[in-house]
Amino acid sequence: MKKFFALALSVLTLTAALTACGGDSADSSTLRVGASATPHAVILRECVPILEDQGITLEIVEYGDYIVPNTAVEEGEDDANYFQHQAYLDNFNAERGTHLVSVAAVHYEPMGIYPGRVDSIDALPDGGTVAVPNDVTNEGRALLLLEAQGLIELDPAAGLNATPNDIVSNPKNLEFTELEAAMIPNTVDQFDLNVINSNYALQAGLNPATDALASEDAASDAAQTYANVLVVKEGNEEDERVQALVEALSSEQVRTFIEENFSGSVVPLT
Repeated sequence: MKKFFALALSVLTLTAALTACGGDSADSSTLRVGASATPHAVILRECVPILEDQGITLEIVEYGDYIVPNTAVEEGEDDANYFQHQAYLDNFNAERGTHLVSVAAVHYEPMGIYPGRVDSIDALPDGGTVAVPNDVTNEGRALLLLEAQGLIELDPAAGLNATPNDIVSNPKNLEFTELEAAMIPNTVDQFDLNVINSNYALQAGLNPATDALASEDAASDAAQTYANVLVVKEGNEEDERVQALVEALSSEQVRTFIEENFSGSVVPLT
């Protein structure tokens, strides 16, 4: 009887081990990546067949904000995400104590100034209102774009961390309203001008290449500073699935797809 129970226990242990190995294999063939609906999820879908050829299933999870996709990677719910630029990632890690790292710079989205109650920058009245993103990195970027149009002057020391408090000259006495970046396309009619991130402009049906009154220069320093990156939790940089996605995102196929489908509103960097 003792021999019987010992044999039964051995069989159960072996079965459990084989089941666990099978589960690990199944899990390792899927790469779960969080992304903004556009352009990020759209670009990732172009990578699906490329990864399928390597036996990897790319699962794309769409998010509507800038916080949850990072916490999902930090907590292990997602393997990676693709929605943010390096400056935002650095600030997020610093503020929240997360351990997220970039594994590749993929593309650049020129931020734009869009019409609201006025249809041109020249028509902006004295005391006009301007909506800008309220997160640290994107707000500074928005103010630098407004400065490039001659609307304001900023304290040079503020750099990319500029806020309205760093405005040293405001000849039109503009009033700035700080909103969550995702909300600005939904409130454009409440302000004279609106500074919008390209991914949210695209989601709202705006074409950054034709609807923006002014955009960041794709050859500027901002193109590198605000490159959108593929992000994983620290320690997972060499994951073979992740590296396969890096190769797919930098492939000629994906580069051509971006150029043909986004008309300059998304600029590939690889």
